[in-house]
Amino acid sequence: MVEKGEVACASSGKAGGFLALDWNDSTAVGPLARLSYSLHKDLAQSLGADTGYREVRTFSVAASAKPSRRKAARNDGLGWLDGNIGQVREMAEEGTTAQVHPEKLTRAFLNSALNRGATLVRGAVQGIALSADGKRVEGVRVDGKTLPAKSVVIAMGPWSGDATRWIPGLPRIGGQKAHSILVRPSRPVGADCLFAQVVTSSGERKEPEVYPRPDGTVYVCGESDDSAVPDDPLSISPRADAMTALREAGGLISSALAEGTLEAQQACFLPTSPDGLPVLGRVPGIEGAYIASGHSCWGILNAPATGKAMAELIVDGAAKCVSLAAFDPARFKAHRVVH
Repeated sequence: MVEKGEVACASSGKAGGFLALDWNDSTAVGPLARLSYSLHKDLAQSLGADTGYREVRTFSVAASAKPSRRKAARNDGLGWLDGNIGQVREMAEEGTTAQVHPEKLTRAFLNSALNRGATLVRGAVQGIALSADGKRVEGVRVDGKTLPAKSVVIAMGPWSGDATRWIPGLPRIGGQKAHSILVRPSRPVGADCLFAQVVTSSGERKEPEVYPRPDGTVYVCGESDDSAVPDDPLSISPRADAMTALREAGGLISSALAEGTLEAQQACFLPTSPDGLPVLGRVPGIEGAYIASGHSCWGILNAPATGKAMAELIVDGAAKCVSLAAFDPARFKAHRVVH
């Protein structure tokens, strides 16, 4: 594995880590998500490391800076939601939503791979070395040197789009900037994940997501924008107004968040594809070249099944655990219009 910055320095470490069994069932991602959801539970045991995994209840919550006419007393473990709460509705059946800590999971994956003989190389990828006829991978150019390789997987998140300079025919992978804060609440809160609709003191409507974590912190995210993806993931900085908005939104839901300690302010880019579906499979026309990117906000959820299916594709010649047909990179080449 070649890493330019730090392991889990981007969305692999700064994402929310929310997992859902069936929320993608209406799309082609459904089977991938279902398999991955079950794999997360298995990996929480087999990796032999703390990944922050636990099953959670998930609720939709409406809150406002103005007092609500309907403020029901909570006696179902949600007493920490003591803001001006207008509505609380359960969104998922028991056993169908869970969470992990993305950075802990990513590092557990890496350590497991290193223990099995993998190598971590620090450096910047400058290109893919191809055969003289351009039809076969021969290695990866890293900081002026070529690392020999028969197979190369482009899995650089929103930076996967850079590979279009090295390999023709790849789809354009972009990124959407997402902001988050990490709060240490003033008192313990429940383990329930929240998808909120909040009306702020200025009348703005916000839709933050709130994920309490087993370590006692609470992750609050939202405030996405379409900023350009920078060259260096370590240069990503959050917008100050986004941080203020997330802090206010969390505080309107619970005084424990309003009075809590702010431990982190951060942003990351979620990888996006032209049609909104992941891009997983062989790069058309080049033997040994593969891509795995474009998962958007479901990257952490779908990571285990993606890794398993890609490994089967590379080693056995076909993915057996789940079909990758809907995510084939060749779909973009097939629909390209020539003028």
